[in-house]
Amino acid sequence: MISQESKNVSRVRRHKRVRKHLSGTPTCPRLCVYRSNKNIEAQIIDDVNKVTLVSSSSTSLKLENGGNIEAAKVVGSDVAKKALSKKIKTVVFDRSGYIYHGRVAALADAAREAGLKF
Repeated sequence: MISQESKNVSRVRRHKRVRKHLSGTPTCPRLCVYRSNKNIEAQIIDDVNKVTLVSSSSTSLKLENGGNIEAAKVVGSDVAKKALSKKIKTVVFDRSGYIYHGRVAALADAAREAGLKF
C-alpha cells in the first residue's frame, strides 16, 4: 500500500518537472490549481513579476463541501469571472502534478465555460 506522503512526494516531483517548461507571463499568466481532500484552490499568477493576480478557493467562497466536483466547478467559474474583470482572457493551465481528471478537470472546464482560454 502506498502512503499518502509518498504520493505527495511523487506529485511534487511531477510538478517540478512540468514547471521547468511552464511559466506565466504578464500577457498570459499561469492558472495554478491546488487540491486537498477537503478543499480546492485556484490562482492566476504572473511569474515574471512574481504576483498573484486573481485567486479563489472553496474556503473563501464558504462552500459547505469543498472537496467535491460541484465545488471545483464553482471555484473555476469564480476565478474566471475575476480574471475577466481584470481583463485576463488567456492563461496557461498548471495542474500542479495532479492527474487531469475529476475535480481538476471540472475546475478547468468551468473556467473555460466562463470565458477563459487555455
